[in-house]
Amino acid sequence: MALFHSCFFSDVLGMQSRAEVILPDRLEEGRPLPTLYLLHGLSDDETIWCRHTSLELYARGYYLAIVMPNAHRSFYSDSDDGHTRYFTYITEELPKLMESFFPLAKEREHRFVAGLSMGGYGAFKCALARPDRYAAAASFSGVMDFAQAVQNWDFLQTRISEDSANAAPSNLFASAEQLVALSKLSSEVKIPKLYQECGTEDFLYQQNLAFRDLAIKLEMPYEYHERPGTHNWEFWNECIRKTLAWLPLQTETNKTKAIGV
Repeated sequence: MALFHSCFFSDVLGMQSRAEVILPDRLEEGRPLPTLYLLHGLSDDETIWCRHTSLELYARGYYLAIVMPNAHRSFYSDSDDGHTRYFTYITEELPKLMESFFPLAKEREHRFVAGLSMGGYGAFKCALARPDRYAAAASFSGVMDFAQAVQNWDFLQTRISEDSANAAPSNLFASAEQLVALSKLSSEVKIPKLYQECGTEDFLYQQNLAFRDLAIKLEMPYEYHERPGTHNWEFWNECIRKTLAWLPLQTETNKTKAIGV
C-alpha cells in the first residue's frame, strides 16, 4: 500500500486542512478506486488509524482507497451560527477535493464511511443525512446520543444548541426514522447499509444498544455485533479488519463480495 500525507486549503473551513490517504501500490487504468472515509475520535487526528491499528496490512488485499481526514473536535457537525462547517466539509467539499487529487470513484455505490467513537457518530450521521452519497457506513463504539454529548462537553455547548442536538441530522435516532419514512414514500431514496459494533464493557454500550433496537424496529439494512471489550484500540483494530471484509469490495482475486448495495 502507498501512504500519502495531503495538505490543502478548505474553502468551507476557511483554513488549511489535512488528510492521510492509503492507495493500492498498483492502480488499474480506467478503474477508479472505491473509497472509504475513515473518521477519527475526539482525542485523535488524521494519523491515528495508521499509528494504532494494522490498517495498511488489512487493506493490502483490497482494491480500495482509504481517506482519513482531520476534523478536530467537531463531532463532524456544522455549528448553529455557520462559523464552522465540518459536516459540510466532510460530506461535500472533502470528497470533491480527494476525487480531484486521486483516481477515486465518484458514484454513491463506491463511497463508504466509518469511524470510532466521535467518528462512529460522524459516520452514521453522514450516511443517514446524506444517503445519496454513501452506500454503507460503519460505527465502532460510536457516540449514538449526541444530545447527551452536548450536555457533557462545554466546547460543544458553545457551537450546538439543545434544539439542534435533538433534531435531525444531529440526532441519529431522528435521522434514521426520517430516512426510513422517506424511503417508503419514494423508491429513489436508498438507505445505506449499516454496520455497528461495540464492546460490552464500553461506557457507550447502552447508547449503542438503544440505536440497535431502533434499527431493528425500523427494519433497516443493518448488522450489529458485540463482544467483550472497552473503549480502546485493541477493540477497534479488530473492528476495522472485520469492516473491510464486510464492505462490497474487490479482493486481489477479483471476486466481488456483495452486501446487496
